[in-house]
Amino acid sequence: MPQADIGLIGLAVMGQNLVLNMNDHAFTVAVFNRTISKVDEFMAGPAKGTNIIGTHTLSELIGCLKKPRRVMMMVKAGAAIDSFIEQLLPYLDHGDIIIDGGNSLYTETNRRTHELAEKGILFVGTGISGGEEGARRGPSIMPGGNPDAWPYVKDIFQAIAARVDDEPCCNWVGAEGAGHFVKMVHNGIEYGDMQLICEAYDFLGRGLGMDADAIQSVFGQWNKGVLDSYLIEISADILGYKDVDGLPLLEKILDAAGQKGTGKWTGINALELGIPLTLIGEAVFARCLSAMKDERVRAAEVLSSPQANFDGNAQEFAGYVHDALYAAKIISYAQGYMLMRHAAKEYDWKLNYGGIALMWRGGCIIRSAFLGNIKHAFDSNPTLENLLLDAFFRAAILQAQGGLRKVVVKAAELGIPIPAFASALSYYDGYRSARLPANLLQAQRDYFGAHTYERVDKARGKFFHTDWTGSGGKVSSSTYTL
Repeated sequence: MPQADIGLIGLAVMGQNLVLNMNDHAFTVAVFNRTISKVDEFMAGPAKGTNIIGTHTLSELIGCLKKPRRVMMMVKAGAAIDSFIEQLLPYLDHGDIIIDGGNSLYTETNRRTHELAEKGILFVGTGISGGEEGARRGPSIMPGGNPDAWPYVKDIFQAIAARVDDEPCCNWVGAEGAGHFVKMVHNGIEYGDMQLICEAYDFLGRGLGMDADAIQSVFGQWNKGVLDSYLIEISADILGYKDVDGLPLLEKILDAAGQKGTGKWTGINALELGIPLTLIGEAVFARCLSAMKDERVRAAEVLSSPQANFDGNAQEFAGYVHDALYAAKIISYAQGYMLMRHAAKEYDWKLNYGGIALMWRGGCIIRSAFLGNIKHAFDSNPTLENLLLDAFFRAAILQAQGGLRKVVVKAAELGIPIPAFASALSYYDGYRSARLPANLLQAQRDYFGAHTYERVDKARGKFFHTDWTGSGGKVSSSTYTL
């Protein structure tokens, strides 16, 4: 008699902790791993004394499952997902459910949802955020895919998810790859948040002359107000961590960042949809630049820096950095939500933007106090074009933008790179500008390529071409817009 409520493939850190989490919530889980020894090690170790069932073959795994069978994969994105799907299909029946809980690209989830539907299998692509601790104690879960599958996975997902105000940080996101798309945007915002905090740390240190203990104190204070967030909290902990010699360990860590690609995916998708996701793009490029460590060291020996020093009140200016971080963080989220809104239009997804903020309030890496304000903004106006237009965030930016401007100017004077802060300010000033210099850009395009332009004194959608040199023709190029 089948006993297991769900099967899980992949016993790396996330997989193991999700299984233990499910077991804690009275779900019986059967597990399988391609390297069979990991199953035995897990059953003899963390799973010892639980109701978890270890299996050594996929047929044994499927044989343990109640119908409709629910099989969750926690394996590396890409070819491994398709490989396991092909291996699972001979053992599955119409109406059974396959779940991909990894960081898959949403277009792959679109494809898999449709291909498996044709075979009678329901596919779910779900983003999971929170790392090892979140998986064990309650992550943020962002499921999408075939909507017919949601009633069969809802009980497990909402039981193991983080909870805020007794609401689970998990709900149905939308069809096809919507869940993985929202997780991708989450990861892009995570890139932006991390870069902004790093730039604040660098400015407080190099610019204002604060040591690690002083910056830790500043971050600790920030975490009690509007900047209250998981990433500020752990950054304060990191700053206070001492190496065996009693000195800050942080100062001994090589300044060459790694990345797994989800931030890059966010930037690429923004370019494809024509959305100015500038801050997250700069965060990705900042990691790329950091990775060029040896080249930067050589460049530092020959390229000059400004001969300027900070000569103001460090404590007062730290307040400006606080405001700059708050303003830039709001702008980053505004850009991320703008991308989701345009993707929903492109793919005909019905995204609940307030609900997404709720899913991010607990368990995930970008959880922070002001996600409640984002939820309220979209609850008040579900068709809100941009977070910056909401009354709360409009007032917050009005109060904080002065600090952002001061920090960007001072960093330029001191030669301290702050690409994410600077891009946030440029986006804000561009977005609030009724007129931009793109009129000259359009004239340039028409001059050298006959790409045409619109006129301010004519209706939108009517295009013109000028023979700028007097020797060109009247034929224009085709016109397109992003």
